[in-house]
Amino acid sequence: MLRVLEACRGQRSDGPLVLRPTTGNPIDRRDVYRMVVRIAKVAGVPRHISPHSLRHAAITNALDAGVPLRDAQILARHADPRTTEHYDRARGNLDRHGVHFLTAYVAGV
Repeated sequence: MLRVLEACRGQRSDGPLVLRPTTGNPIDRRDVYRMVVRIAKVAGVPRHISPHSLRHAAITNALDAGVPLRDAQILARHADPRTTEHYDRARGNLDRHGVHFLTAYVAGV
């Protein structure tokens, strides 16, 4: 992450981290897309990165780190928790299954 922030900063030692478009207009989604692609290229990221890839990574990493589904849903601003569940790579992990927690509770573990 530090590598990406340093790439975004470039040689600047002051000012905002993310620059506004040269037009002076507010940033729109195309500007954000171009910024993400430029920063990834400067940082040496070897694959195509988009704003959605960053969003996907944030949600997936949150779920992998054990953030409760409801909290990840709020982070993602998903109306339906089933949408957030699609990002959960560990949903097949039986250690996280409700029955596992219930069994451990009953067993006194």
